[in-house]
Amino acid sequence: MKLPFAESYKMKMVESIRKSSWEERVEWIKAAKYNLFNLRSDQVFIDLLTDSGTGAMSDKQWSALMLGDESYAGASSYFKMKTAIKDIFGFDYFLPTHQGRAAENVLFSAMLKEGDIVPGNAHFDTTKGHIEFRKAHAMDCTIAEAYDTTNSFPFKGNIDLNKLEYILENNPREKIPLIIITATCNTPGGQPVSLQNMKEVYTMAKKFGIRVFIDSARFAENAYFIKMREPGCQDKTIREIVREMFQYADGMTMSSKKDAIVNMGGFIGLSDKELFQQASIYNIMYEGYITYGGMSGRDMNALAQGLYEGTEFDFLETRIKQVAYLGEKLDEFDIPTQNPFGGHAIFVDAKRFLPNMPKEQFVAQTLAVELYLEAGVRSVEIGALLADRDPVTRENRYPKLEMLRLTIPRRVYTNNHMYYVAVAMKNVYDRRFDITKGLKIVNEAPIMRHFTVELERVQ
Repeated sequence: MKLPFAESYKMKMVESIRKSSWEERVEWIKAAKYNLFNLRSDQVFIDLLTDSGTGAMSDKQWSALMLGDESYAGASSYFKMKTAIKDIFGFDYFLPTHQGRAAENVLFSAMLKEGDIVPGNAHFDTTKGHIEFRKAHAMDCTIAEAYDTTNSFPFKGNIDLNKLEYILENNPREKIPLIIITATCNTPGGQPVSLQNMKEVYTMAKKFGIRVFIDSARFAENAYFIKMREPGCQDKTIREIVREMFQYADGMTMSSKKDAIVNMGGFIGLSDKELFQQASIYNIMYEGYITYGGMSGRDMNALAQGLYEGTEFDFLETRIKQVAYLGEKLDEFDIPTQNPFGGHAIFVDAKRFLPNMPKEQFVAQTLAVELYLEAGVRSVEIGALLADRDPVTRENRYPKLEMLRLTIPRRVYTNNHMYYVAVAMKNVYDRRFDITKGLKIVNEAPIMRHFTVELERVQ
């Protein structure tokens, strides 16, 4: 008899979580202005808001914390992190930052100016926010297959080379300081980018003299999908694939709170010394000295260890199979999701789930509220709220995809928790035709509004 799959870890510590009543959740979500970011963590039973900084560190990572060197400059923890980045990604230069958006802030301060154009594959919220804050333009070049949730194309994160070439040919070279490849690509469902596509983008960029950067928060998950799906890569190790991925880039930004499995941290990796020196000025201004960059020594130690653990095949297989388990259970209940399943989350197609709700009533956010009311599960909207307003017209932007993201922290929940989430989603699906009214905004920030937006029910 074939042995069933089992997780590649065992548990040493547990944390209690509390179930609440429907009546409690009704009051809590109302007080939170129907924004799940405003909920207290003890008001949530299963928290699938994000996988950023919410993973469980290993015994080796906790051990590394105790060896942290808290020297202001030149700490041994910095050099451990430097060695890991060189070993795994191949970059000679790096700057530590306290998280991924801080890395974007430093890098874009050195590279972007008003009126610039930054092509890429469905830039995520902070990336687009930092670009538009500088009055530059994020240009989406994602392939069309990404926007059909029923299409099982294996690399929906790919950049459309024709779209990219059109932008590069029809704009001045000096207006395009970089191209961003987000791997995996979060917004359309945690979808991977193929190695071949990275190579083709890099080749095209070099033809036009433009740098390529990889938004690398989930680079290891992307490498896993390359190994499992891309012809000719099955016999390569995860780290061999990672090294090849980053051969097709001039630099990277990293939110280490994802695939390095730490609670806080990030960095910029660079191949160019001159750009490193330019970015160092902003790193000192915004983050701290260049050998700590807003991070404690203990966190740098845990991060360096996490980079090695996060690129182990057994860890990635366990992590991604748990995501797929949730997706398969939702499929059994006929709940519409983005296919194929992504690496860090299952994305529910809210338009297909609530087909009669007007887009102006924030369909995915409404669905997130209903899931929370049903079972105390916190999820996150990846739709019109996140898409924000057009920076020029100030009109709401309505993306092609309106998704509810069920984001699974690393090494935190069991498959029983996943089944609980699936049944909760089924219960909402069974009463979907009773959900006739959505939400409207009563207060919002001028940029990246979804974090702090206040909403109320449409009457």
